[in-house]
Amino acid sequence: MIAEDLACQELVELVTDYLEGALAPCRRARFEQHLAACPFCVTYVEQIRQIITTASAVAPQRLSPAAQQRLLRAFRGWHSLEPPPPHESG
Repeated sequence: MIAEDLACQELVELVTDYLEGALAPCRRARFEQHLAACPFCVTYVEQIRQIITTASAVAPQRLSPAAQQRLLRAFRGWHSLEPPPPHESG
């Protein structure tokens, strides 16, 4: 892969910034260049757009402070998890 190429994993990490228009012009160009060549990432970006559209249509609900703390602990736990080991076939 050429240094300027954007890998699918990097696209996944940048998708929110892309959809919010927060990418620098050179990064946005690399992102869109990758989309032009990768139908899988096009599908991924469209799915994220649909999720955002659907989620924004849902009426907001208030969480109790205890529920907020449980949810934050869960998110922090997920963030700190190591990736699973590769699956071995055999």
